[in-house]
Amino acid sequence: MTKNVVQVRDLVVVRGGREVLPGVSLDVPAGVTGLLGPSGCGKTTLMRCLVGAQRVRSGTVEVLDEPAGSPPLRTRVGYVTQAASVYDDLTVAENLAFFSRVLGVGRDAVDEAVAAVGLDDHRHQVVGRLSGGQRSRASLAVALLGTPDLLVLDEPTVGLDPVLRRDLWALFHRIADGGAAVLVSSHVMDEAERCHRLLLMRGGRIIADGSPAEIRDRTGAADVEQAFLRLVEGREEAA
Repeated sequence: MTKNVVQVRDLVVVRGGREVLPGVSLDVPAGVTGLLGPSGCGKTTLMRCLVGAQRVRSGTVEVLDEPAGSPPLRTRVGYVTQAASVYDDLTVAENLAFFSRVLGVGRDAVDEAVAAVGLDDHRHQVVGRLSGGQRSRASLAVALLGTPDLLVLDEPTVGLDPVLRRDLWALFHRIADGGAAVLVSSHVMDEAERCHRLLLMRGGRIIADGSPAEIRDRTGAADVEQAFLRLVEGREEAA
């Protein structure tokens, strides 16, 4: 296996006649990587490419040395979309039992996933009656089945209270500590400091790649939000 869990080279994606990704190249190693940028900058499209759910015009996307979306990756990649991806008319436990059979994992994996997202007390509740944050955690539990080597999370903390956000970030780091790569997208810049590494994105392009400290030092900024603004302003002046 290569050092990087994900390798993207010259990726071009066109949607609705518009070039959403105009030739992106990047690597994602093990650890927690933040994909940060404003809404509409292409984060979700890029994540869909990593899990094989997006048609691409050109370029390559490799995950764990396999083309993205390949059958061998089905149990090795977990994906959480912005919308909850569980059945509202089933309980948390029933949802996980169903997906565990699809993935071919045992009951122990279900119990571990429910415990990991803090839903033990709600495992027998119908998902449609849970709060938005609890439904999001149920989706995350499904993605954790099988202990994926790559976990792709599309804005998983949007709308959550500060305590739950803190707990989920602690979970992401525990998963990464086990050797996995966790890619977390967000448009909230204060979450940047929680990541080992950052990919700052704007207009479908990666405008910075490095640790939070490296990006701050490179731009002379006090925080990542200020660094992002300086990078954008610099590109606009150059243009």
